[in-house]
Amino acid sequence: MPYPVVFVHGYSDKGASWAAWREILRHRLGLNDTDMRTCTYISLNNEVTIKDLAEAFDRALATQGGLDSDAPFDAMVHSTGMLVVRSWLAADPLRGKRLKRLIALAPATFGSPLAKQGRSWLGSVFKGNKQLGPDFLQAGDRILDNLELASSFTWRLAEEDVFTAPPRYDGGPETPYVFVFCGTSTYSGLREIVNKPGTDGTVRRAGCGLSVRAIELDMTEKGMVARRTATDPAGAADPRPHRVVADKWLDVLIPVHLVGDPAGPDKVNHATILSNPPTELQDLVIAAFEMTAAASDADAGYRAWLEKADAEGRFKRIGEQYQQFIVHAVDERGDPITDYNLQLFRGDGAQSQIAEFDAEVDVYSSDPSYRCFHVDVADLVPRQGRLSPGLTIRIIASSGTPYVGYIGHGYEEQIEPGSWDASLHFEGAALDQIAFFRPYTTTLIRLYLERQVLPPDRTIPCALLTWDALA
Repeated sequence: MPYPVVFVHGYSDKGASWAAWREILRHRLGLNDTDMRTCTYISLNNEVTIKDLAEAFDRALATQGGLDSDAPFDAMVHSTGMLVVRSWLAADPLRGKRLKRLIALAPATFGSPLAKQGRSWLGSVFKGNKQLGPDFLQAGDRILDNLELASSFTWRLAEEDVFTAPPRYDGGPETPYVFVFCGTSTYSGLREIVNKPGTDGTVRRAGCGLSVRAIELDMTEKGMVARRTATDPAGAADPRPHRVVADKWLDVLIPVHLVGDPAGPDKVNHATILSNPPTELQDLVIAAFEMTAAASDADAGYRAWLEKADAEGRFKRIGEQYQQFIVHAVDERGDPITDYNLQLFRGDGAQSQIAEFDAEVDVYSSDPSYRCFHVDVADLVPRQGRLSPGLTIRIIASSGTPYVGYIGHGYEEQIEPGSWDASLHFEGAALDQIAFFRPYTTTLIRLYLERQVLPPDRTIPCALLTWDALA
């Protein structure tokens, strides 16, 4: 007997938007209205957060969802609905046993480039709440802050559900099976004004899936962070081998599956994936609902579904191969570095800056130490017979005062003083080993620099603190 299905919509939307999918499930799975529950939440209130919505979702399950407190269910989410359900799961590890399938259509897993526009006055006019009342012309500022690219909220949420131990999603029966889809087209007509490369009109395809990894780069001058976290005396004495800490990719990848032919008549974008899903997508979703597991191998059905859905093959439908990098720059104390410039160079760095890395950078409004880089890595990924080029990462950071500054590993190698504050080089083989470039994924990079009183030469007095003259 199928589980009940709960539908969770996106920002500035209503449960009624699931009408097409309810009819599909009714027709193809034989579900009736009591098996399918839609909810509507208030997002256009400036004081409500996504975590508030997650708690409201839990309350609704207990009081209105028609489910017992421990009854299992499936969920279909669209856009911001993904963050609501992920926040609900992250709040209590026992909840993962209840949710059996999480089917995400164009999820805002790591936010949306439109969130900043929604916070502006123009966004309030076009997206704001126009119903007269206490929320009139509110655009949901705190939710939109959560939805900004590189927001601290999505970073922390990834730490709480993807990188926690054990993770909330691992392909086994104790956690939900996750199925992620996104269209290959963007908006047409008047909405074309908001279209951005690599998106379905609202969310980035590279940021939809849960194929996520975290990397720490200790670029402090003396490897202070690596030394502090070393587990043996040798590592503390020589932190250089520990400057880069790269998590392994999840044992069970949760990729985004691209649907629709961008050159065909059936355009699949952020809106039509919900209102007019193509047969191809319907078949994939129905197969996900009908997925069964062999008694001796709980996740065999999920692996078979992933193999047949062929996410890698679907990536080839479009020429662009975007990857998303979210960088959080902090000093050795963990305090944010809010004014910095990050540059990537091929090979040894001589006259070979990777311009694509600077082409599309989004700075989180509430904390500029968080930044999102959206990069087409088609020419950077290793291919048969071609290794990745070597890579040099350089950072220039400013404290905004002449009394203190940022200095890191590699600054002494610069030809011109002030060219960079820290530099770290990777050989191509090392990049391939950690799969640094991987299309349609999100990589979280926490980057450490050392904040020092100037001048850095400790034998020279500093101007920040001086001795008073003797009386």
